[in-house]
Amino acid sequence: MTTESHSWFIIPLSLTVAFVLTLLPMPGWTVWLRPQWVLMIVIYWAMISPERFNVGSAWVIGIFLDVLAGTLLGEHALALTVAAYLVARSHARLRMSPLLQQGFSILLLSLSYQFILFSIQGFLGELPNTWLYWSSSFMSMLLWPWVFSIMRNYQYRFEAV
Repeated sequence: MTTESHSWFIIPLSLTVAFVLTLLPMPGWTVWLRPQWVLMIVIYWAMISPERFNVGSAWVIGIFLDVLAGTLLGEHALALTVAAYLVARSHARLRMSPLLQQGFSILLLSLSYQFILFSIQGFLGELPNTWLYWSSSFMSMLLWPWVFSIMRNYQYRFEAV
């Protein structure tokens, strides 16, 4: 068996963990601090393995997230697709950047993701009524070095089996 045959399930497994973390209940005062787990995993795989995870994959994940979250169908799909496209355009540069610089890239990607969702919600007349809406982007930026390190570690472990 080749290494590739053992590592095919790492992407679905990491996305499943991200979905679970996204859907876990949180106290009311911390709901705005929830990092964008699915977005971070989509960015990771689009950056590390663009041949296995592309814009189409991000769209499917976004549709699945829309169904799980009960939002307008296509809302997260559009936002994740744009983020995956932006990462695909500069995946080599992102991959070579230090983690601190990657964190700032995550902040920009996360803010653009949230802006797309904000625009769609505004069009529907369901705008969030607090500036805390944007705080999850900063939490995603702060957690990115750990997410990246954990994902890289498990990716190497699964590929070494």
